[in-house]
Amino acid sequence: MLRKIMKYSDLDERKLMDIYSESNYDNTEYFYPDEKDKEKAVKLVETNFCDFLKNDFFKREDSVYWIYEENGEWLSALRTNMVEPRLFYIEALETPPESRKKGYAAHLINLVLENLKKEGSFRVCDCVSKKNTASLKTHEKCGFKIVSDKGYDYLRNEESDRDYSLEYNYVVD
Repeated sequence: MLRKIMKYSDLDERKLMDIYSESNYDNTEYFYPDEKDKEKAVKLVETNFCDFLKNDFFKREDSVYWIYEENGEWLSALRTNMVEPRLFYIEALETPPESRKKGYAAHLINLVLENLKKEGSFRVCDCVSKKNTASLKTHEKCGFKIVSDKGYDYLRNEESDRDYSLEYNYVVD
């Protein structure tokens, strides 16, 4: 089942943080390198993540959190922002380690694309780390094409040599 979440109050913080638990743990080194207590550092990362969603992400018009769920369990997530009319930017595609290699991320992306097709033509962009072969394969499986050797983050207006820019185009004649 696809969940389309358009406001923070509709988000289940715990289920979302469970999806991002591995990334949140890894992010403790970046955001809180001096914190010796890993549990405390993870809680700080989670709090900042939720604050970002509440105070920044959901304040932007046409920002959506998409969740793929089965039997009440959240299995994969991503965010979209409309950066121009009918131009969407994907970020934060994540599937927890125990749910990987089961097709959940591809299924989520395809459901999001099907949802967007209901409104007509559009373009979706994403940037993916050149080292993240699993994510690159998932995007390509869903019809994305690499369009540049430099990733472009539409929200920060920044390029990165570490990422590829990917694009999916849907045109209605």
